[in-house]
Amino acid sequence: MMPDDIRDLFERQRSASRAQPEVPLTLRRERLLRLGKLIEEHAPVLAAAVQADFGMRSPRLTEVADFFVLRAQMAQTLRHLARWSRPQKVRTPLFLQPARGWIERQPLGVVGVISPWNYPIQLALAPAMSALAAGNRVLLKPSELTPHTSEQLQRLVAQFFAPEEFAVVQGDAAVAALVASLPFDHLVFTGSTAVGRKVAQAAAAHLTPTTLELGGKSPCIIDADCDLRDAALKIAHGKLLNAGQTCIAPDYVLLPRGSEAAFAEAFRAAVARLFPYFEGNPDYASIITPRHLARLRTMLQQAQTQGAELHVLQPVPGSPPAPPQSIGDGLARQMAPVLVFGASAQMQLMQEEIFGPVLPVLSYERLDDAIAHINAHPRPLALYWFGRSERTRDDVLRRTVSGGVSVNDTLMHIAHENLPFGGVGDSGWGAYHGEQGFLRFCHQKAVLSQSRWSMGHLLYPPYGARFEQVMALLRRLM
Repeated sequence: MMPDDIRDLFERQRSASRAQPEVPLTLRRERLLRLGKLIEEHAPVLAAAVQADFGMRSPRLTEVADFFVLRAQMAQTLRHLARWSRPQKVRTPLFLQPARGWIERQPLGVVGVISPWNYPIQLALAPAMSALAAGNRVLLKPSELTPHTSEQLQRLVAQFFAPEEFAVVQGDAAVAALVASLPFDHLVFTGSTAVGRKVAQAAAAHLTPTTLELGGKSPCIIDADCDLRDAALKIAHGKLLNAGQTCIAPDYVLLPRGSEAAFAEAFRAAVARLFPYFEGNPDYASIITPRHLARLRTMLQQAQTQGAELHVLQPVPGSPPAPPQSIGDGLARQMAPVLVFGASAQMQLMQEEIFGPVLPVLSYERLDDAIAHINAHPRPLALYWFGRSERTRDDVLRRTVSGGVSVNDTLMHIAHENLPFGGVGDSGWGAYHGEQGFLRFCHQKAVLSQSRWSMGHLLYPPYGARFEQVMALLRRLM
């Protein structure tokens, strides 16, 4: 699609939104049901497209990581849409009575979504779902790194929606930059912090509000009294889901000094339980491109050269043979998990979000040291704490700032439909999911309806003795 075609499509959506600023609840629900039908009827086609893009990523992984999340969000949205949409009454202060006040939740207009490659269905359709529920039009630009999935999304959305309702445009980084520069009423971007800064700058030219979900180095703190085997299993699951290509994947572990060997053994056992073999395992995703794989290998080579100790987790003896051949070169891009001990701050893997199956393990003497390390770096999208003491848990929660937290688990806070999901600082801003997502794409319009019995004229000039008496009375009543 040419740049002028994209601009024309945006203008078509914008004109439609201005012609219908209030979208009836029945139409919002009907659009959601169409989106739900798209997902249910074409999930196998979309899962196959994801498999083709990754080379090795089973439909079962896409089911749990993409479709399950979307189905849960759809069920919740349809269940609560009427309540979320109705005007919200507010209490009127005494000096304005008997006037009435309320808040109307109106569509913003046109919402842009620039989605990433790692969960190419969920992270494209989840914000679109919230935006449609709030009555908006949606223009989606999916990632060029998942071309098969992006092509199917464009085809299916065009099949179920008119272009002025919901449309998909494809293209490279130049197209993404063009989309970011359009005067949307709201723009959602999911991706790296570096690109997020560029998106925010482009949106600022039109004063377009943004939701940026960016990621970062999400830490796991292991307390001395935790169940180390349970923690290792949950960290391994969170780290290796989608081969670590997850924005809230544990990025590094903070471990009490002296527990290194025990953690390494527990983590090795956990990985063997989850993935008895790696090469050819359809549940163990490929790294998305050779370039991304090369970056991870370069990180490890640099770390080893600078003194870090690498523990490459090999398959357990007697593991099953490789299943049927993967699509393309996906088999060659399945990277075995690696634990890294002795990483330093100067290493690339401690300066950048890893986004792969590499897990640095840092030792600490006191919990204060672990907290100081976290607070000395940009605020992460997620934080994970493992332990038994509620007092220690609360101390960690009070003294750290992150987008979200899972206690004694990883990733699962994102699945809680009543918890907002979003970042803070370098890990992003704005939150969506559930009612928070609905409100993110609404304009909350304040309305005051004045009564014929209003006494507001008592505050009009000329100011004199009566005015002083009224003000004195109001001060006493406040």
